[in-house]
Amino acid sequence: MAPLVRRGHGPHRPRLLLRAPAVTLAAAAFLLAGPDVGREEARREAARELLRPVYQHESVLDRMWRTFTQFLGDLLDAGGGTAGGVLSLVLIVVVLVALAALLLWALRRMSRDRGAGAGGVFERGELTAAEHRAAAGRLAAEGDWSGAIRERLRAVARDLEERAIVTPLPGRTAMELADVAGRALPDHAADLRAVARVFDDVTYGEVPGTREAYETMAGLDERLRAARVSLDAGA
Repeated sequence: MAPLVRRGHGPHRPRLLLRAPAVTLAAAAFLLAGPDVGREEARREAARELLRPVYQHESVLDRMWRTFTQFLGDLLDAGGGTAGGVLSLVLIVVVLVALAALLLWALRRMSRDRGAGAGGVFERGELTAAEHRAAAGRLAAEGDWSGAIRERLRAVARDLEERAIVTPLPGRTAMELADVAGRALPDHAADLRAVARVFDDVTYGEVPGTREAYETMAGLDERLRAARVSLDAGA
């Protein structure tokens, strides 16, 4: 799609309007260095271009891009003179850098959100259920409820593996553990899903752990350990 050249400020300051969102910064820089265009001629050319049918059905992205480039053109016109032109270019660079930083932040946030709940329950070497349970107790005594919650769910997961209720699987997430264990222990399925959500919130969602949440998880751990008798008795 062709760029539009609009009125300039002074005899050697053409104003540009880029309408296609696919135009690169390099292309924009090239156009800024283009030939001089008279004010009236540029206005007529812009009017003719805007009458093209494609403008009657432009997408939201096209309109946003056109608005943005009009804003850049206004900055160039408002500069006036060499010093003003330099200031306008500096402002444009600042705006573009800010937009790039915002885009990078959004991409990182999206990546983190996609990863929420996707990490494995275990993040270090093999520990027994008893060792995870002891670590959870130490953290709880120190008031580190988030750490205690993480360790207590790891104790639950390891205990279920040690008792062959679930098959060990590297990288298994808390929700995957809840689904598998819930099928083996249907009476505890809802509680397993609830503590898995707490684990994900604390570990990936930056939600602070609480004493109440830890005690809920510890209580489920004890009930699941007692469920072993029922499983053995029913075998």
